Amino acid sequence: MLVLVVYDIADDKRRLKLSNFLEGHGRRVQESVFECFISLDDMKKLHVKIKKRVKPETDNVRMYWIPSDALPKALTVGSNPPAPPPSFYII
Repeated sequence: MLVLVVYDIADDKRRLKLSNFLEGHGRRVQESVFECFISLDDMKKLHVKIKKRVKPETDNVRMYWIPSDALPKALTVGSNPPAPPPSFYII
């Protein structure tokens, strides 16, 4: 499934740490938006890890679980629609 991670973090250091962490889990599609193709269980684990990297008093992070049947309905301007990564790579 597609998990959309959206965040608003004013502190540069925490925002950079979170974005670097998220680059290991998904694809950045906007400055503060990542698309991650992971399971619901992995989303819950990611949520726990994100909570350790932010301050809930000042930071805002949202995670949206989007079912695969919703992907063909996504509309974009200026970029490709969400697509899962390849299941394998040829080297």
